[in-house]
Amino acid sequence: GSRRLTNLSLKTVVKIYIRHMVSIRCKMLVKRILEEQEIPFISIDLGEVVLDGPITSGQRSQFAKALKEQGRELISSRTSILVEKIKIVIIQVIHFSEKRLKKNFSHFLAEKLNYSYTYLSKVFSRSESSTIEKFVIQQKIERVKDLLMHADITLTELEYQLEYSSVAHLSAQFKKDTGRTTT
Repeated sequence: GSRRLTNLSLKTVVKIYIRHMVSIRCKMLVKRILEEQEIPFISIDLGEVVLDGPITSGQRSQFAKALKEQGRELISSRTSILVEKIKIVIIQVIHFSEKRLKKNFSHFLAEKLNYSYTYLSKVFSRSESSTIEKFVIQQKIERVKDLLMHADITLTELEYQLEYSSVAHLSAQFKKDTGRTTT
């Protein structure tokens, strides 16, 4: 027999990528812009929006303009998108995850993005004139600053949470990068 399909619509979802979208506040900003411009969307994640269908070039242009006014920008090259994904995975792990990684950060990143770490490292370094390792350290230092300022947390808890080898290592890296001590 034949099957009868009723009310089946095949929609095309469109992913767009946004640079400098690294926090919950950024997601809320992008959501507000999409709603103001009446652009239907399915989901908003750090650096990525899934639209509920294609948009016109005029809508894309208006959306890009609104983002630019807020210090964000649409990205379209594969390399730029991959670099932004690398940054977002690192930011999510360091700033938003409560769990410690069960594996080496490079293995985690390679697994998460489905590329070899060597490839990710080359793409990142060429694009950013820096290394993934330096970006990780920079994010950890930002997290340390934030937690020291806003949370009642000990250096030992920080060392454990951010996976430093010791409090001394954490303190030394913080001093080297900020010129300040952790106390």
